[in-house]
Amino acid sequence: MGAKILSGKQLAQEMREEMKQETLALKEKYNIIPGLAVILVGEDPASVSYVTGKRKACANIGIYSREENHPADMSEEKLLSLIKKLNNDPKIHGILVQLPLPDHIDETKILYAINPDKDVDGFHPFNVGKMMIGEDTFYPCTPHGIQQLLVRNDIPIASSHIVIVGRSNLVGKPLAAMLMQKKEHANATITVCHTRTKDIGYFTRQADIVVAAIGRPNTITEEMVSEGVVVIDVGVNRVEDSSKERGYRLVGDVDFEKIGQKASAITPVPGGVGPMTITMLLHNTIKSAKRHIR
Repeated sequence: MGAKILSGKQLAQEMREEMKQETLALKEKYNIIPGLAVILVGEDPASVSYVTGKRKACANIGIYSREENHPADMSEEKLLSLIKKLNNDPKIHGILVQLPLPDHIDETKILYAINPDKDVDGFHPFNVGKMMIGEDTFYPCTPHGIQQLLVRNDIPIASSHIVIVGRSNLVGKPLAAMLMQKKEHANATITVCHTRTKDIGYFTRQADIVVAAIGRPNTITEEMVSEGVVVIDVGVNRVEDSSKERGYRLVGDVDFEKIGQKASAITPVPGGVGPMTITMLLHNTIKSAKRHIR
């Protein structure tokens, strides 16, 4: 492996130590404790696991965490009523609704109901619009985590050609918008590829930085990247592996072993982008709390 491993796990720990000091200062100087409410509807195992991770992370850095766990048959009306209550709760600075929601609930209606000032996921169209025009706002957590991985590993973004493979509202689109802005930690030339792109490799071979966020294992192969490229792998895919006790292993969207021989830097899966997502959620919650400083 010739590439430098960009460890999101390590960076997340460093950033959380910084945040611990921030929350302490907010409490001591202004008597403000950042508060995050996480709403979970149903018992999807992956969602339960994520919520547990968020609870532990909040406790670790001194954020007040409130969990709202509700059965899968909770009505849309009741969920909207709960969000309204949290919107008006001064102890809560951030509201996160764990997705996916059960089929009978309209996700869009729920996300739009969150007060944009408490939208620490950065999904509300008000905050998406501010991000698009380059105003300060809550940036979506995974794209913001990717940006921090690049910045804090001294990987140049300005003037780099960044090819993003994937156009989701969660990663591809917001990351493109963030990194093309005329501002610090941006100013990149962006190309976005997706499942209907004729020859993805034609574009990825021209990239200084490739971000793979398409959700399919080994989509980006060795011959699709140039020597010295930086590769950010956002994918988390389960592939069968009888040698593992659980019967599967987690892999990203790129061929890690082979591309690792050509790349100058690469994120692992797991332990790359994943830990940064929760870290940036904590960052947004603290950012929201700071708005209450008088």
